[in-house]
Amino acid sequence: NSLRGRIPECIGDWSSFLNNYVHGKIPKGFAQGCTLQNFQINNNQLEGSLPRSLANCKDLKFIDVENNYLNDTFPDWLGNLDHLQVLILRSNRFYGQVVNSNVIVSFPRLHVIDLSHNNLSGYLPIKFFENLHAIRKGNEKKGKPEYMMNSPVNWTRYSYVRGLSFMAKGLEMEFESLLTSWMVIDFSNNKFLGEIPKTLGELHSLIVLNLSHNSLTGPIPSSLGDLLELESLDLSSNKLQGRIPTELTNLGFLAKTPAKFDGDDDEELNWRSSILMGYGCGLVLGVSLGYI
Repeated sequence: NSLRGRIPECIGDWSSFLNNYVHGKIPKGFAQGCTLQNFQINNNQLEGSLPRSLANCKDLKFIDVENNYLNDTFPDWLGNLDHLQVLILRSNRFYGQVVNSNVIVSFPRLHVIDLSHNNLSGYLPIKFFENLHAIRKGNEKKGKPEYMMNSPVNWTRYSYVRGLSFMAKGLEMEFESLLTSWMVIDFSNNKFLGEIPKTLGELHSLIVLNLSHNSLTGPIPSSLGDLLELESLDLSSNKLQGRIPTELTNLGFLAKTPAKFDGDDDEELNWRSSILMGYGCGLVLGVSLGYI
């Protein structure tokens, strides 16, 4: 589409607003009992905040507001949406901490979260990671992969993920449809600091992990070697130090790496921008473990 102008307050169908020239603020009138499942307004010129009334849409499974000018704190109030599976806030102006350390927020079914290219700061949210139960348990339905679908309407089912993209394997990947088995965390290009939480190693079904371009410090936790489903890992452009954990060789897509680089007299590394490459599923997968 090539829609222009502002979004009318009375709009009922949000499926046609992606990739347009819509500007202004998002209408706030999401009423109790809202049956919206897909909120996809990416690639527009929208500003302001996410309307808190969006929490009234209890059936929401997919939220994508990528590439707008939204200026807001992280919407932890979306944690009451028990069906939410995909949350993409990429390339906006979200700021502050993801979750206050004293607040427990649960996103029980969330398995794709992309917060990249914002102004988020503070420590990586340990409690938040601990409550990503879908990524901990993985896709319970084994066998043939399934695509994310809307619930039946008039005895029909259809994919509702359109125009979705995120960084994986060193490339921006676009998907017409998304498998329910895809487990993604992208916190890159923000202002996060502190150490990488060991608890990330408990998200056993994770396929893509991108923490690059932040201000993370300390060692790489050996627990990341427990992420046996991982296909893409990017830790580049941080201030990480120490040896490469030998446990990372457990990751199938990585070739065996040295315990430390030559010339590292004090056995400490500053990880910046060089790339170690591995192969998995027939594709080149990027792992940034650079040093000065």
